Amino acid sequence: MLKISETDEIIFTPELLVKFNEILLRYPEDRQKSALLPILHLVQAEYGWVSSPLMDKVADFLQLKPIEVYEVATFYSMFFLKPPGKYMLEVCRTGPCCLVGAEKIMKHIEEKLNVKEGEVTADGLFSWRGVECLAACGMGPVLQIAPEYTFYENLTAASVDELIDRLRLTTAEKAQIIL
Repeated sequence: MLKISETDEIIFTPELLVKFNEILLRYPEDRQKSALLPILHLVQAEYGWVSSPLMDKVADFLQLKPIEVYEVATFYSMFFLKPPGKYMLEVCRTGPCCLVGAEKIMKHIEEKLNVKEGEVTADGLFSWRGVECLAACGMGPVLQIAPEYTFYENLTAASVDELIDRLRLTTAEKAQIIL
């Protein structure tokens, strides 16, 4: 994953442009806007988030107005508009999950990580946010970890603590292997 800031010049790699062009081939020549969602997914996979300069570059590539890209990227919660932590904990905040404790889980995550929704922990490992329905209404409260989209259901404060501790430990173990 390439790390970028809001001010970096954006130059898409030749490999990424090949993927963009493969996607464009799926749609009629005058319907390049149809490729916007899959291209934004590729951009986020490559850079970790979708900055304004990245959206502008996608607009240029697809011959769209930047606002057309911004409208899509800001509408869907799957796109990160600022750099997330390595693990983005996304908690379903819709009615069924809230009825069984999603709001308490979000408050617990905020306290456990000591960051507010959308912020990143000092070590860069975690960020969290509430999202719309994760389609596991019978198993709430539910959380997914983006961008891999691993799901955890029937959450409790204890199971959230276990999950966060396990992710920290796994990250530390991987760092030790690299050293």
